Amino acid sequence: MTASPVEILPARRIRLVETALPELSGRHRSAMDRAWEEAVRANPALFDGPVAALTGLERDGADGLVLSWARATYRYRALRQVPDAPAYASLFVSVAQPADDGRLTVGRMAPSTAAPGRWQLPGGTVEPPDHGAELDLMTLRAHAARELAEETGSETPADALTPWLTTLGGRGNVGVMFTAPPRPAEELYDRYAELVKTETARGRDPEFDRIELLGSTADLESLDGPHVDYLRPVLGAYTHA
Repeated sequence: MTASPVEILPARRIRLVETALPELSGRHRSAMDRAWEEAVRANPALFDGPVAALTGLERDGADGLVLSWARATYRYRALRQVPDAPAYASLFVSVAQPADDGRLTVGRMAPSTAAPGRWQLPGGTVEPPDHGAELDLMTLRAHAARELAEETGSETPADALTPWLTTLGGRGNVGVMFTAPPRPAEELYDRYAELVKTETARGRDPEFDRIELLGSTADLESLDGPHVDYLRPVLGAYTHA
């Protein structure tokens, strides 16, 4: 877990505005490409797919946010390794999937992922829509439902997910979080086990190599590895509510 503070933003309304990706100097672009190539050599599972990079965040009254984003690819994250280069923050979605006893589902990222061994809520980085299509809260909800199914095996209709809160990390990363309807704990484990069985039969590794249910921030100490910076404050907010 990083030491960066995470701010919980009580955003009831979210508006997303597409912007142009700021231009990079030739020096920064070359350094970014070199850093990305080094990262791929270290982890061949990385891919330079499309991603929605966060370019700005503004408050919209007491309960709203305006998130500006631009079309980029994963290699732009390598700019974080380049001195004096502009850094692009990440925009991601997450799902608080509770068991019927109130505990939340967390998963450990598999060795083949970009963050092996890291614990987090089900979710992932937001991908841009097709050109001409709009990125809005409905799109984020659908993306969150897809991530929940792909990582845990729990298929939940997008319209059953409820917007909950937004997090702002120390690096400027923003996470839009939803809550899912509770399921029996045994069912959550069974659905995950079935997902692992199916993915293994297809010759693929699941994105989570393990899941756990956490009932409080104290349970974080039982996790065998680091966890994302937002997990402690989000878990605290959920158990407090």
